Amino acid sequence: MVLTPGNQAPAFSLPVTGGTEISLDSLRGRKVVLYFYPKDDTSGCTLEARNFQALRKAFEASDTEIVGVSPDSLKSHDKFRTKYDLEFPLASDEEKSMLEAYGVWVEKSMYGRKYMGVERTTVLIDRDGRIARVWSKVKVPGHAEEVLAAARAL
Repeated sequence: MVLTPGNQAPAFSLPVTGGTEISLDSLRGRKVVLYFYPKDDTSGCTLEARNFQALRKAFEASDTEIVGVSPDSLKSHDKFRTKYDLEFPLASDEEKSMLEAYGVWVEKSMYGRKYMGVERTTVLIDRDGRIARVWSKVKVPGHAEEVLAAARAL
């Protein structure tokens, strides 16, 4: 699936850290940053999470919710969140239904070996649940700042 700005974001409902659920409907009326990442507690994913955390108050001030999404379990998310004092929810998509709906569960290749995994992607959703912007194949340095600038401009 190709995410196109202006289109309705795919609906989702997933369990998140803290023992609750999050859905596109529950976030309506606020801007939302969904950042999809491969794995808890790996170097790139940790840096990305910490960068979003460092800007959390600025995102909050621009009425923007941050949600991290990966196929890791809630138990893994809870450990990751505690270890790095992350104050935004991490959603667990072990069945990969949301990852597939957003087109980020893809075939990857490393050292000639092919496998399925998450392509690091960020989606900014407007207050009406429409896709405002998509960043594919994200490079972590400077990314959270770029997303914040886009959220502020929305």
